[in-house]
Amino acid sequence: MELPAVTHAPPVARPRLLHRIRQYWWGYVFVSPWIMLYLVFGLYPLVLSFFLTFFNYSFVTPGDRTFVGIGNWVRGLEDPLFWKSLYNIVLNQAVFIFLKNGLGLFLAALLFRVTVGARIFRTIYFLPVITSTVVLMTVGDNLAGPGGAVQLWLMDIGVLSKPVFWKAYDTLPMIIIAIINTWKWFGISTVILLAGMYGIDPRLFEAAAVDGANGLQIFRRITIPMLRPQLFFLLVVDVINGLQMFGEILSIGFNVYGGIKNQALTPVLYLYAQAFDQANVGYASTLGLMLATIIAVLTFLQFKFVPSRLD
Repeated sequence: MELPAVTHAPPVARPRLLHRIRQYWWGYVFVSPWIMLYLVFGLYPLVLSFFLTFFNYSFVTPGDRTFVGIGNWVRGLEDPLFWKSLYNIVLNQAVFIFLKNGLGLFLAALLFRVTVGARIFRTIYFLPVITSTVVLMTVGDNLAGPGGAVQLWLMDIGVLSKPVFWKAYDTLPMIIIAIINTWKWFGISTVILLAGMYGIDPRLFEAAAVDGANGLQIFRRITIPMLRPQLFFLLVVDVINGLQMFGEILSIGFNVYGGIKNQALTPVLYLYAQAFDQANVGYASTLGLMLATIIAVLTFLQFKFVPSRLD
């Protein structure tokens, strides 16, 4: 008698994600603290901020929350102080990025040829980076002030006829702050660009020298093009950090509105003033998301149109 063929039911496919979680559960245990921190201090504030943009909300009187729809967004687009703060930061970063990366490139080129005491010089140039922002801005304010050493020296050599109270001008504050900020951060550019120079194939320099190229031609035609990834990285980071400038303005003596004429007002300073001085958390949340959108768009445009790779 022939026994009937035994048929097995096809195995039920387990959900892929559930199977992977069971297989690597210990890995998820280790990353769970970071995930919880991100959910509590990252994702939740972001969602809450977006929710509050549709309300007039004050933490002083949280029960008086009023729905305004897109009113806060319209107000932000029409707010002259917000656009003034963006103008200030664009002016500041135009000066800062040029000076910081230009000085960093120049010093990196010098240090690249130094064979004796190179580590000492690199340490000296990097010291301002690890120094407190408050300390450096305070020192820079004293040096650049009307009675500071810089203005006294400029008057001695005839560049200035009298002290300049630069904090009262419309554009000078952001330019002076950019110069002081360059003093603090040029060491970052120097180290990154110097590392990039060490990564260039020495045979390229040797071949160019054999072909009769001088030092300036080698620097323009080989060194700078080969440093394109490092320069692109510095540009992206500088733009993002610049739009978030906050502590430098307060450290140098301005109030949360950037002075009586808003000459040193920045976007982050303005949304801080709206949240904690005007107690308008809804509008401050709107300004924060508008700023985040601007940063995202600028970063996208840099990745899209600024060459970041070697051809």
